[in-house]
Amino acid sequence: MRVAVLKEDNCQPKKCNDECHDYCPPVRNGQECIIMDDHTGKPHISESLCIGCGICINKCPHDALIIENLPSELETDMIHRYSMNGFRLFRLPTPSKESVVGILGPNGMGKSTAISALSGRMIPNLGDWLNLEPDWDDVIDSLPKGELRDFFIAVQKGEVKVAVKPQNVDRLPKRVQGTVHDLLSKVDERKIMGEMTVSLGIDHLLDRKIQQLSGGELQRMAICATILRDVDVYFFDEPSSYLDIHERLRIVRIIQELAETKRVIVIEHDLAVLDVLADLVHIVYGKKGAFGIFTPARSTRQAINSYLDGFLPEENVRIRDKPIKFLRHQDRSSEIGTPVVSWGELSKQLGSFQLRAGEGAVHRSEVVGVVGANGTGKSTMIKILAGEHDYDEGWVTADATISYKPQHIDVDMDGSVQLWLDSELGPRWRSGEFNVNVIRALGIDQLLPKRVKKLSGGERQAVSIALCLGREADLYLLDEPSAHLDASARMEAAKAIRRTMEANEKSAFVIDHDVYFIDIVSDSLLVFEGEGGVQGNATGPFNLRTGMNQFLAGVDVTFRRDHDSRRPRINKSESRKDREQRSSGDYYSYDA
Repeated sequence: MRVAVLKEDNCQPKKCNDECHDYCPPVRNGQECIIMDDHTGKPHISESLCIGCGICINKCPHDALIIENLPSELETDMIHRYSMNGFRLFRLPTPSKESVVGILGPNGMGKSTAISALSGRMIPNLGDWLNLEPDWDDVIDSLPKGELRDFFIAVQKGEVKVAVKPQNVDRLPKRVQGTVHDLLSKVDERKIMGEMTVSLGIDHLLDRKIQQLSGGELQRMAICATILRDVDVYFFDEPSSYLDIHERLRIVRIIQELAETKRVIVIEHDLAVLDVLADLVHIVYGKKGAFGIFTPARSTRQAINSYLDGFLPEENVRIRDKPIKFLRHQDRSSEIGTPVVSWGELSKQLGSFQLRAGEGAVHRSEVVGVVGANGTGKSTMIKILAGEHDYDEGWVTADATISYKPQHIDVDMDGSVQLWLDSELGPRWRSGEFNVNVIRALGIDQLLPKRVKKLSGGERQAVSIALCLGREADLYLLDEPSAHLDASARMEAAKAIRRTMEANEKSAFVIDHDVYFIDIVSDSLLVFEGEGGVQGNATGPFNLRTGMNQFLAGVDVTFRRDHDSRRPRINKSESRKDREQRSSGDYYSYDA
């Protein structure tokens, strides 16, 4: 089965000479394999006449075409197709009773389409994009007997109610007005608002306006609003974003309790969280913007390891060119140069919040991971080093030039990504080492024609990381760079940051809550402890193992290494491995 997809944002008929049409061999032989639309000027590609030569792909000056060969058996598994040369989805995840079902895979593979179908908001057309009025009976008849078929029968009868926690909670302040209490009281169908606000630690925020909430507070409010709905199926799209590890583990427990009586599906890119949260996992793979394929559910450990390996043995499919590997950390002290920024006995009062930091320094070629609970002063410390905040006491060597990527990315620009890069970085991003190690590694080369306002949260994050790394500076400060990135993109971003610092002998502070991300990116750790919103104390930087042991001891959780992939995995509380590591003080084991 051949799939031909036109990337609408990339196709610019006014800026080309119809190369796709003019160079197509079947067209030259008199066949209507590619027809140019009289109205839009864009091509329509006949998949049945296409010979898969790839000439049109190579000749297109705007990288607007995707042509892929897929196994013919997938044809009967097509769930939805948007247009003649539009995105198509194959198979669906199954909402299972009394289970947390996880979805793992890159963004742009059809997860939103799947949610729309499962929620009943969209009736799938089974690939017949000309059918403007698809019928549930056809959908049900296409499915084998089993849990998914039974589920859709209930959807058809109107017996399934669904609640969805959206991905981009940082957009809520622009869409919703009023206080937290106003919002939650409107959706409290289960009459458990008091209980849930306490469980989620947001009971003190009820009188606060939504526009005044931090990213983590918005996330917990959105999760609470979803759980308060009295429905049959709960979808949580990236529930861990902006949350610290304390809060992530709390969310894990709450969602697992919910799954005891309800169906729950979770899209999650933090693999450590997904590992401990999900009972079963569907992997979704394909080509961004072209097609997505859901695999059958498999055990969580097996799914994550297969995803990291980039190979699905059951389907004999490679979904990534090379595996993502977690290597044994090496002592890089001999490679680290002189201090770039030093500080000592810092003190800063912000309203009722007090930040203190002992003596520390970041050196050339060093990446310092910054970890700790939300509200303990991580961003404040970074802003002090960036010169955005003054400090009350102590000292900072302020000779270094700074490049800063904030937590929340708010860009008011109506141009293309290419224009954004040009205006911020000039021509240096277009070639050389930076283009290979950052622009291409983060997939930004595929986004160049796209308008900034149409970028997804993950796409905007990737471009913002590139902009930060592309500026000339001595010290790079990145606040939550993993937010909204899928699992694979997170690993690539971590590697891009490391490569940039090592190759150019630069330094970086990276604030993040994803343990996998911190594990890959960091040489050392700056650890924040204290009480959120009241006081914070920064110690270090320590070497990675010492810092992780101190940090995780405060969180009261231990990590082991998977014996196959060497990825960090959260131990079950009071398990044999958990007790052994606690007794030895090895909260972050390096042993598989």
